[in-house]
Amino acid sequence: MAYGNCRECKFLCLFRHKIWWMIPRVGKSGSEIPIETQMLLLEVKEESAVYDVDSARQSLDNTFYILLLPVLEGQFRASLLGTPANELEFCVESGDAYVQTTRVSEAVLINSGEDPFDLIKNSFKILEKHMGTFTHIEHKKKPVHLDWFGWCTWDAFYKDVNPRGIKEGLESFIGGGCPPKFLIIDDGWQDTFNEFQKEGEPFIRGTEFASRLIDIKENSKFLGLGADLCTDLHEFVEFIKEKFGLKYNLVLKVVFFTTVSLLKTFNIIDSCRFVYVWHALVGYWGGLSPSSEKMKKYNPKISYPVQSPGNVGNLRDIAMESLEKYGIGLVDPQKIYDFYIDLHSYLSHCGIDGVKVDVQNVIEALGTGYGGRVVLTRKYQEAIEDSVARNFKENNVICCMCHNSDSIYSSKRCATARASEDFMPWEPMYQTLHIASVAYNSLLLGEITVPDWDMFQSHHNTAEFHGAARAVGGCAVYASDKATEHDFKLLKKLVLPDGSILRAKYAGRPTQDCLFVDPVMDGKSLLKIWNLNKLSGVIGVFNCQGAGKWPLKEGSKNVFKSLVLSGHVSPLDVHFLGEVAGENWSGDCAVYAFHSGSLSKTPKKGRLEVSLLTLECEIFTISPIRILNENIHFAPLGLIDMYNPGGATENLSCPDSSGRKVRVDVRGCGRFGAYSSRKPSYCTVDGKKEEFTYDVNNGLLIVKLGGECNVKEIDVWY
Repeated sequence: MAYGNCRECKFLCLFRHKIWWMIPRVGKSGSEIPIETQMLLLEVKEESAVYDVDSARQSLDNTFYILLLPVLEGQFRASLLGTPANELEFCVESGDAYVQTTRVSEAVLINSGEDPFDLIKNSFKILEKHMGTFTHIEHKKKPVHLDWFGWCTWDAFYKDVNPRGIKEGLESFIGGGCPPKFLIIDDGWQDTFNEFQKEGEPFIRGTEFASRLIDIKENSKFLGLGADLCTDLHEFVEFIKEKFGLKYNLVLKVVFFTTVSLLKTFNIIDSCRFVYVWHALVGYWGGLSPSSEKMKKYNPKISYPVQSPGNVGNLRDIAMESLEKYGIGLVDPQKIYDFYIDLHSYLSHCGIDGVKVDVQNVIEALGTGYGGRVVLTRKYQEAIEDSVARNFKENNVICCMCHNSDSIYSSKRCATARASEDFMPWEPMYQTLHIASVAYNSLLLGEITVPDWDMFQSHHNTAEFHGAARAVGGCAVYASDKATEHDFKLLKKLVLPDGSILRAKYAGRPTQDCLFVDPVMDGKSLLKIWNLNKLSGVIGVFNCQGAGKWPLKEGSKNVFKSLVLSGHVSPLDVHFLGEVAGENWSGDCAVYAFHSGSLSKTPKKGRLEVSLLTLECEIFTISPIRILNENIHFAPLGLIDMYNPGGATENLSCPDSSGRKVRVDVRGCGRFGAYSSRKPSYCTVDGKKEEFTYDVNNGLLIVKLGGECNVKEIDVWY
């Protein structure tokens, strides 16, 4: 259905290149907008663009932004695509040949504004109120695991995960001083059967996705383990929680400023120590086995997915090709609530605290006979959310492979979702795509959920690249290291000794000047990702050029070519910095560069140059300088040996009426840094004098914090 014409204006779109995942694309004409586009942002400038809607021609005088969001209407779901004539069309589909319409009236939201970030946020809030089918992230309960370091078993074991390996992995992390406080037991724990791959026969590629669930309980690897590791999943989970500190939380002295310290203050034990397990939305990749006596109560029937033209028009996926061939044992939609309740209540009884629910978008291809893809997706979504709320203490669910608008606009409670395709340690040309995909996808997903950046490996050759990105991502931080294969020096830039992390406030997103450039393939643009902490901003700068190629994108060959690129950072890059600056902001900022250790005083509109090689990064803490009195200007930086120093700063005050004292509340231990226009007379930590250093050349004040990872009161006296 034709909608309008788009030419000679910059655009950014997010589209599904596979059934499971979105990636970004930028361009200047409608013909470049791919099928399955789920968000389109246009930059319209004076005399450089014309945008036609319903033949109404507009010349635009000032730069502003137009946002188009194809949404859900009744049983139908919309998406956008461009044509060779630069027309913008939208496609409306139900996923069921028996569900048809000749008219839609609210399939696409169009909004405009001068600020792209405000525009996106306000548009989703309009949709939240108007549609009533989803909830904005601001109104959702966030899982507490987000504030703790975790370990996922996937890249450490793949499907060979086993209790002894988990035990050895936890021991390895704790021995290095980085205790995981949440654990994801990924694919490999469930009891499944594959009728298409017989033991002893040659492996047939694709059949691994045809395995089906035969019981909700654990498989034989987690049964009969002997006295040292217990005899079933329940005993194993209890064992690892007690032995590895995933259960008990002993804290002697804390002050309650953050989520983490608040939990510690009230000694809430189980709610801040988590073990999750993986399962697919349909139980397992191939669903439930209809021949299993234990599964018959859910009335599973073999169904064969039918993909939409949009999906097959982009990249085919081996998992979907397998499921189209072998079918899925689909739970009767009338029984899906019972299935989740049975599964999750059993897991909860075993001590499991939450679930990672994968392979979600497969439901869109199974809507025939059930009222279509939107209806079936919503039924499954409601059932999973209700079951999680009923069986787990917190909103402990991570959604995965769920980048279709059917799921996005049906998400009422789920507050965490994977934001890109998997971290793939064996794919050297995918690392930059992973970082860029999450950053851009977070423009959309970050309004609905806390984007999950997926696991990474601390010993990987791109570990610092990934670690730095997660530090500015506002996300959970979890590794997938094999036992003994760790870089603890790197991990300790992300993880405090008590296992907590310094998580930023929002979803990390590209800075405004990066919205319409290609930081992976244009050969000149750096990727800058911004976020906020309680008292400061943070910008991660990444050189993603020369180390990857977007799928479905014409251009350079997929060959590694190291490039040195230069760019700039500015306090203006941190959107909403005024939120945290306070009334006494001078307009200047203290800018601290993590790798160089340099501190600069920069005007709000000033710029600092940065040069990086391919796969290099730098992190800048941007702290507004507060005028405490005519002689003292001060800006807290935070724990400067951490990737996100400002995540440690909780509060800034001047409790002394004479203006001689500045108090900063800081969570954690290590080196606390701040900008000070004058050298202090002395510094105290929790009332005790501590030594400090002061650099008269740049105003960098450093105070060493020891002891527990609680919140400490640092008083700077002048």
